[in-house]
Amino acid sequence: MWRIECASGPRDLHPRDPILTDRSPAVAGPAPASYAALRHPGFRAYFVGSALAMMADSVEHVISYWMLFQKFHSPGLAGFAVISHWVPFLLFSVTAGALADRFDPRRLIQLGMVLFMIASLGWFWFFWTGTLQTWHAALLLTIHGMAGVLWGPPGQVLIHDIVDRAMLPSAVRLLASARWLGLLFGPAVGAGFLLALGPTWGIGANAAIYLPLTLWLWRAPYGPRFRTGAPTQSPAVRGLADIVATAREVAGHPTIVSMTVLAGAASLTIGSGYQAQMPAFAQDLGHGDAGVFYSMLLAADAAGALTAGALLEGRGWLPARPRSALLLALVWCLALGGFALAPSYPIALALLFAGGFVSLAFNAMAQTLVQLNAPAAIRGRVIGLYNMSGLGLRAFSGVTIGLGGSLVGVHASLAASALALFVIVGALLARTRAAPVAASASP
Repeated sequence: MWRIECASGPRDLHPRDPILTDRSPAVAGPAPASYAALRHPGFRAYFVGSALAMMADSVEHVISYWMLFQKFHSPGLAGFAVISHWVPFLLFSVTAGALADRFDPRRLIQLGMVLFMIASLGWFWFFWTGTLQTWHAALLLTIHGMAGVLWGPPGQVLIHDIVDRAMLPSAVRLLASARWLGLLFGPAVGAGFLLALGPTWGIGANAAIYLPLTLWLWRAPYGPRFRTGAPTQSPAVRGLADIVATAREVAGHPTIVSMTVLAGAASLTIGSGYQAQMPAFAQDLGHGDAGVFYSMLLAADAAGALTAGALLEGRGWLPARPRSALLLALVWCLALGGFALAPSYPIALALLFAGGFVSLAFNAMAQTLVQLNAPAAIRGRVIGLYNMSGLGLRAFSGVTIGLGGSLVGVHASLAASALALFVIVGALLARTRAAPVAASASP
């Protein structure tokens, strides 16, 4: 039994709230089987539905970003699209987590899916009628952002109801992989929709991809009403005040703090801003049809992520440790910085493949560490705080890469952002290495 100092005073760590450090094994007990959580039928359905929904989320971005680029040819507008989409995560992630702590997370996820479908059908209408304007795009991206907030923390809380403790590490890692695979593999599917169906019918068909998860959740036997044992007492929802309270509660937990800072730094400097600028990269690197080059660049990123997801869970490589996540983040900086300055198209493809691989690896690892270490009573809030950092700060990647690209070009702005993140992660890594020495000096 360990004790940590929280804002509310010293607290004993329960076995369900483990601390994973570089000096302890990633998971106690015997090594789990490959894809252990997928042996659970409920989790299999949830995994497939979540992966499809994340893919649909990403498909919408591919088609809408391409149409905005074709219509307006403005890096600044592409940056604004990123900002308007991610601000809801910055403001409401912790609130969504607090709601998931107190109410049925299934219904919150379903509400998010409905908003996703409204956004896709809205794009369909404006593309079909040819009436798309800037304010239309801003409204639809805001709806899409609110949908993501309602899905994010509740979706991660729900897996604790689906699988038991033994399967939880595998489930967290697989769900993180599903979401990041959808985020990175979705662009390849979206590019296929764009080429095969065109933007109008492609975005219309995309709305249907949200249905499997929405319908499965309707009668899935998970959530508060199916829990056994004494109910967990969660604090009341206090809106923005929950952000400060949750940050104070986890301040004494080095693993949660370091992974939340890592996610925030990656989102602030790079995030998904480079994907919004991918049409411009394709145009600069290609010497033929920019649409084909755009599709292949997105597919390379997705292929790297798909490879990482298969190897990490299937082979049991790279167990979740803070130092491993930080080292992988450094490799991501090098890959994207190299892509920004790549002199040829084949080199750019190879670097994007490497970037997709390490992006999924370190993001899934960081999310796993945070979710496994979050105290049960405020699990949704802690996950919300991580999402606020890891997703909400992506709003400003539209500034660093998009609006910065308006001044110095997207290649230079992405390279500078990668360099800035490299320095930040290097400092975090140095602090992580010093922590065991400091801890050993304490009584």
